[in-house]
Amino acid sequence: MFIVVNRAKTAVSGLKPELKERGCHVINIDWTILVQFANFVVLMVVLNYLLYRPLRGIIDDRRAKIAAGYQKAQGMEDAIAKKMADYESKLQQAKLEGSEEAALMRNEALAQEADIIGVARKDADHELAELKNSIASEADKARVKLKKETKGLAAAIASKVLGRKVK
Repeated sequence: MFIVVNRAKTAVSGLKPELKERGCHVINIDWTILVQFANFVVLMVVLNYLLYRPLRGIIDDRRAKIAAGYQKAQGMEDAIAKKMADYESKLQQAKLEGSEEAALMRNEALAQEADIIGVARKDADHELAELKNSIASEADKARVKLKKETKGLAAAIASKVLGRKVK
């Protein structure tokens, strides 16, 4: 940097006196500018090898790691979404099977209930028929007994009413 400033002062002081009087500032280009340009190019090459390439490599590695992490996260999200879809479908299937099984069990219970009610109704009808038969036979027995007793009662009533014995 010091060399550049010295060379610039030398170049300005080397102006022609008539141009200085007019206020024109013309710089003469000499070979030192070419040396400075060469220094700049060498500096850029050295910095490129020592600084810029390693930094670009680090940045590229970091970008690659980020991209790999993003792809891994995307893969995990896809796997999670797939597992959730499988879970939802299995849950839906289980609910459907559960409702079908509940309906089947309900139908079986209704069929058993109908069978039990049918058997109970048959038993009740049978017992009712037996009870009716029993009542009818007892009524017949009572009628027969009453018929036998009716003659005796009629004779007793007639005897009391008539005041004499009736046969």
